[in-house]
Amino acid sequence: MKSGQSQPAPSHSFDEYKKTIDAHVADAQARLDDLQAKAKQTGAQVEASAITNLNAAKQNIDRKVQDLKATTSVNMARAKADIDADVQSFKAAVNDFEAKHTTTSTRK
Repeated sequence: MKSGQSQPAPSHSFDEYKKTIDAHVADAQARLDDLQAKAKQTGAQVEASAITNLNAAKQNIDRKVQDLKATTSVNMARAKADIDADVQSFKAAVNDFEAKHTTTSTRK
């Protein structure tokens, strides 16, 4: 008799999804790395703290993507929706931070 749980999603589906998420996050991460380098040069503590929080959000996305590999097909859609929302929030937060940082830098 089978249990009520489904089998984990196929690996090829995970690999394709991971590539998609990685592509979405890569640009924002590159900009964040650049902003982090600039913040370290200027010694801006507030900016460094915000960057640390954004890096933690990115690591959370990475963890969720890895956890997705073991997710059952029943929970796959919900897990992907959660990751997609986190990616959009991360990208928006990096954009907001970059806009504020650029505005602050141009005023000096």
